[in-house]
Amino acid sequence: MRICHVTPHLPPDQAANALLPAELAAWAVQHGHEVTMVSHEPAQGRAAAPIAAGRVWRLPRKTAAGPVSKLLRLETIKQARRIRRALAEAASEADVLHLHSNGLIVEVAAAWAARRMPYILTLYGTEIWHFKRRRPIDPFARAFERAAAVTYYSRKLMEHAIEAGLRHPRAQVVYPAIGSSFVPRGEAAREDLKAALGIKERRVILNVKRLHELAGQQYLIEAFARIARGRSDVRLVICGTGPLRDSLQTLAKDRGVEERVTFAGLVENAVVAQYAAAADVFALPSLLEALPTVAVEALASGTPVVSADHPGGVELHELFGDDVQVVPKTNVDRLAEALVDSIDSPRRVSATTLDLTRRHFSLGAVTDAYAAIYESALASKSQ
Repeated sequence: MRICHVTPHLPPDQAANALLPAELAAWAVQHGHEVTMVSHEPAQGRAAAPIAAGRVWRLPRKTAAGPVSKLLRLETIKQARRIRRALAEAASEADVLHLHSNGLIVEVAAAWAARRMPYILTLYGTEIWHFKRRRPIDPFARAFERAAAVTYYSRKLMEHAIEAGLRHPRAQVVYPAIGSSFVPRGEAAREDLKAALGIKERRVILNVKRLHELAGQQYLIEAFARIARGRSDVRLVICGTGPLRDSLQTLAKDRGVEERVTFAGLVENAVVAQYAAAADVFALPSLLEALPTVAVEALASGTPVVSADHPGGVELHELFGDDVQVVPKTNVDRLAEALVDSIDSPRRVSATTLDLTRRHFSLGAVTDAYAAIYESALASKSQ
């Protein structure tokens, strides 16, 4: 089978719609399929690195347009032409196109593929949470409706899409895959990890997320300041980079906990796995999430989660029960209370939770689901 992935992001970007296409491409090549990929240059200030599987066409991102150019949509027209040229090279021999998320690159690819080949559309969150049909012919809605199949990152996301008027006869939920390095460790191994990571405190609270307002780290730092008052046995580790780094560091300093908060920056997945296993609790105070992969990675590492009551956190609580506590968004007091409970009575997740992560979130489970979707799309084409 010849598969072409079209996505706004690829590694080194740390977005979900960067990681899944790369994982599916690696799986396809390992199983004898041919893979090409069309994407943009990295968006997070890092140089593009070779992808382990398949040839990649990298396109420049749209530049800021002047008022006249913006009015005439000149830069959009130029970018659409670049996308079509890349598709003509990368996807003209493809059997199936796999489109990820939304944006001009996906809308152009859907229109390009309409009479050429079936395509799958995978939706991650933002494109659905903010969807409103603003005109009779909406490019994203048209791409959605013409897809051979639509997959969602979570059940709550699919439910929201239906409420917004986006219904597809071949829609299903395929949860994100988590890496094989996220595994539970014994107590001795966890202590060794803490030492290797330079953590001296007995208790560790972990957050892994881009430093952005929607990630809610400001509430986490406020909660941590209350927790750390009068005790010296706890450390907060925040992995990620983003526009709020300076303001979050200033907040930690203003609250008197700058020496107890580690801003680890953008770290490799293998190091995130070490932090996830070493932590006593994973904190996810985000304002909005579809299905937070980072929280499932923590659960697979044996670490319980405290989440805000965004749709993703609620869905994880429904899946994993007491191993995912849910507190109201932006409520610093409730967040602090739940985190204190977790570090004062530390425990690891249940065997049931570990089994669920393997059955629904392993790379094998996810690739099996997409293999069946690709085959179904090809079968529908031949009918």
